[in-house]
Amino acid sequence: MGSCSGRCALVVLCAFQLVAALERQVFDFLGYQWAPILANFVHIIVVILGLFGTIQYRLRYVMVYTVWAAVWVTWNVFIICFYLEVGGLLQDSELLTFSLSRHRSWWRERWPGCLHEEVPAVGLGAPHGQALVSGAGCALEPSYVEALHSGLQILIALLGFVCGCHVVSVFTEEEDSFDFIGGFDPFPLYHVNEKPPSLLSKQAYLPA
Repeated sequence: MGSCSGRCALVVLCAFQLVAALERQVFDFLGYQWAPILANFVHIIVVILGLFGTIQYRLRYVMVYTVWAAVWVTWNVFIICFYLEVGGLLQDSELLTFSLSRHRSWWRERWPGCLHEEVPAVGLGAPHGQALVSGAGCALEPSYVEALHSGLQILIALLGFVCGCHVVSVFTEEEDSFDFIGGFDPFPLYHVNEKPPSLLSKQAYLPA
């Protein structure tokens, strides 16, 4: 019962996490945020592995997902610090775009209620046809929207880490109990007292 409830909870959580990751990937693509795009891609692959491992009782896949959940929490903490400019980080830097675009965030450039101003691209930092759009006078700062997105990812990842640890523990206990009763023993206990057919045939021809 505990195994089923833990597995069901992790399956539902992975499905929700996958939807949230796809939603974030779309907006990162629209904002040309190449570092988050790569991180989201790896995250989506690992979540799919975790979902598959939970359904198919693959312990290693669930362990990989659990470890990645901790890494994902760390990454999203960095994203929050980046957009809130904590620890000397500046959201106007080109850290997340690899200097391939002057875009900073789709939310910053297209957030409803903001006053947008077209800024001409200067220098070699902006590819042809991409202009930086800055927003001002927003009811909610776009950087807070990015931070809330990362906060949601952290919450889901923490829940996934806890559920993943529980499922790994349950799977390990089940494997240990299966080994204990001879599930992986090539010569189970009930074969110990049996004699091979060749030995029986030899005994049949022995003189009385």
